[in-house]
Amino acid sequence: MTSVDYKKIEQAVTMILEAIGEDPEREGLVDTPKRVAKMYAEVFSGLEDDPKEYFQTVFGEEHEELVLVKDIPFFSMCEHHLVPFYGHAHVAYIPKGGKVTGLSKLARAVEAVAKRPQLQERITSTIADSIVETLQPHGVMVIIEAEHMCMTMRGVKKPGAKTVTSAVRGILQKDSAARSEVLSLIKN
Repeated sequence: MTSVDYKKIEQAVTMILEAIGEDPEREGLVDTPKRVAKMYAEVFSGLEDDPKEYFQTVFGEEHEELVLVKDIPFFSMCEHHLVPFYGHAHVAYIPKGGKVTGLSKLARAVEAVAKRPQLQERITSTIADSIVETLQPHGVMVIIEAEHMCMTMRGVKKPGAKTVTSAVRGILQKDSAARSEVLSLIKN
């Protein structure tokens, strides 16, 4: 990630360590600011990615039936607390007009959107809207299930609690049988 100011992150981490009463010069912490800066560059690398770019690669295939990639693992950082949340995304779409995308592109889009300071709700709708805008399918459904460390480590302290969000577009929004098919395939 080219726009990351590593030195600024290192200074900020050093200040945090000092603010909590730690000694940043202690053996175990000496390189922590550098490690955190590198980690932030990696976990926020999606800031420079546009998920729609992944759907520019299409294949001509007269397939207008459901395509579902489920259990796509992802990690993100809560923008409210800068702690991780993680889980699985399920991405389904019904192609239209002979336009299908590579299956890996769906997973890459999830990763690109997740690698930013985020809200789970925004990840869900951004992925769905990106597919709609680029592939113009009959329908899209994105469901994300995640555990938020801000609920596990602090606050209510409820480890194992999962948040589920969905974004449904097109025919999958209107046709309850089609929507039920996607949901049952995700559960299996």
